[in-house]
Amino acid sequence: MKKHSGPALSMGEFVPLMALMISLIALSIDGMLPALPSIGTDLRVQADNDQQLIVTALFLGLGFAQMIYGPLSDSIGRKRAIYSGYVIFVIGCLLSILSSNFEIMLVGRVLQGVGAAAPRIVCIALVRDQYEGREMARIMSFIMGVFIMVPALAPVVGQGIMMVSHWRSIFVMFLLLAIIAWIWFALRQPETLPSERRVPFSIGVIWGGVKETCGSRIAFGYTIVAGLVFSSFVGYLSSAQQMFEVIYDITDLFPLYFAVLALAIGLSSFFNAQLVMRFGMRLLSSYALKSMTALSLVYFLYAVSVSAPPPFALNMAYFVGCFLCIGILFGNFNALAMEPLGHIAGTGAAVIGSVSTLISVLLGTVIGQIFDGTVVPLVAGFAILGVLAIVVMWWTERGGRHDKPVEVPVP
Repeated sequence: MKKHSGPALSMGEFVPLMALMISLIALSIDGMLPALPSIGTDLRVQADNDQQLIVTALFLGLGFAQMIYGPLSDSIGRKRAIYSGYVIFVIGCLLSILSSNFEIMLVGRVLQGVGAAAPRIVCIALVRDQYEGREMARIMSFIMGVFIMVPALAPVVGQGIMMVSHWRSIFVMFLLLAIIAWIWFALRQPETLPSERRVPFSIGVIWGGVKETCGSRIAFGYTIVAGLVFSSFVGYLSSAQQMFEVIYDITDLFPLYFAVLALAIGLSSFFNAQLVMRFGMRLLSSYALKSMTALSLVYFLYAVSVSAPPPFALNMAYFVGCFLCIGILFGNFNALAMEPLGHIAGTGAAVIGSVSTLISVLLGTVIGQIFDGTVVPLVAGFAILGVLAIVVMWWTERGGRHDKPVEVPVP
């Protein structure tokens, strides 16, 4: 495809385009959640908790591939790197559509994660090429706010497809939407990395980016914090369908309640886009993280003190509260970690994305696999990881002031 050149897109087109491309991952996860029991039955999965691997396999491919796509985009340009990801994603979708056993399905899902890593990580570099600091956090919050509409609606669409067709048709939907996003991006988005700023692709370049990213206390610290917070969310995604069905006997209305929680993230992301310019990323992130952790600790103590599952309305209220906080944390933590890395935006975004994702895959899988028919393991995950994230954030800020810009509140 011919590289597009021309003026930068307006924010009204740039934000939804980036949101659609980044949402390819969320779409690939949330759209097939209602189909997990059917996929498990058709592909002869032995244990119910093993169905969660269909979710975490995608994150595994995503985590490793981001390390490649960031430096690759620094070498060959943002657009061509994204094109290569779309090719791999399409192959992964075809494998899942044609899968005859659970192993082939998991291979297809890993490839989908590898392919989706390209738009996921390179889009952040695209934003960083054009914005920085609070303005980047503002743009990322707008993107997250639009992006969250896709996962909010995806389970509804997935369940609708299940009502009229086979679960394989859900993967056909992923395939078609990826092609649409690919064409839109190819035709409209200009290349943001000129030839004179590109660097040769090599292992040495990747290792240099890893050392520089890990050598910055701000970049490394906020990468770990982002991974810890996202681990809780991966644990939720892995066990959400089981939580609603096994604990509360909710099947047909699962997409509705899932959408409510997803929209809570979108709502707080929109508010964050407005508030971050006035109060700054660090203050908002600190309050949101401490609030989510305190709420989780209180709810955990309640959940272990009662003999029956918490009332459904109370459980929903708890997760709404947590996800309102998460909507603030997602965009801000990425922007904070990227602050010292503007000169290696592609490689820096890759290291941040890979490390935080691999942390979330490891810890999120553990949380999901210990699902025992109660909300206790999931809530405990939110509480424990929240405490750890607060400690790491304190460590990061305490020793990292020398390598970050000073934030001055806007009157």
